Amino acid sequence: MIIRQAFFEGSIHAGKEEAFRAYVTETLMPMWLAFPGIREVRVLYNLERDEGAPPYPMALSTMYESREALAEALDSPIRYESREATKGLLAMFDGHIHHHVFDLAPG
Repeated sequence: MIIRQAFFEGSIHAGKEEAFRAYVTETLMPMWLAFPGIREVRVLYNLERDEGAPPYPMALSTMYESREALAEALDSPIRYESREATKGLLAMFDGHIHHHVFDLAPG
């Protein structure tokens, strides 16, 4: 399995935390779930972190069967629509997003 994660490094604007979560749930999650080949979508919201650790108020984790499935999803029209819709989320966020791709070890 291939896991692609997006780490939101920074901070949600003060007082926008509920709106941020609602936007993810109502606008972005349906789009992410429509990516071709998607096996799983998980959104994680930070509760606490080690002292001195960088702030990641949210992480998005998606699972695919293979690197080919991931490539297909990243090249799909719905992915480009979701990137455009993400601009609404970023209006409530200061920071940047970085992505990592992992090979899930069998377990």
